[in-house]
Amino acid sequence: MSCEFPTVNENPEEMRALFESVKTIAIPGLSPKEDKPSHRVAKYLQAQGFKIIPIYPKEDFILGEKVYRSLAEVEEKIDMVDMFRKAEVADLIVDAIEKRDDVKVLWLQEGIVNNSAAQRAKDLGLKVVQNKCTMVEHRGL
Repeated sequence: MSCEFPTVNENPEEMRALFESVKTIAIPGLSPKEDKPSHRVAKYLQAQGFKIIPIYPKEDFILGEKVYRSLAEVEEKIDMVDMFRKAEVADLIVDAIEKRDDVKVLWLQEGIVNNSAAQRAKDLGLKVVQNKCTMVEHRGL
């Protein structure tokens, strides 16, 4: 499981610039369960001042934020999509991002690599991070 093309993964300056450019993060797969990594990471990001937008098939609110069933339902501006879903779902996420004009970053969480979806996102002009945790990377800066 490795990234087959250059991303911001290994560039600390680019990673810092990425976080500085992001205000709103949509999180497909954000679980309402406090013991799940997606919940802990989203709670951390929220505490750091990022606006989070939960994307989840059920629940009305997670971490005090309205839950949406898909990216297509979200009317407000999204800067980053931080995905906590299986790797193959990244293709569908990129399909949804392609229909928007606001997303600047596609982040596939630790353990998630989908090189073809990442390349498509990059071709759309997005910054792409794979197989990294947003919380760990943000803390490291």
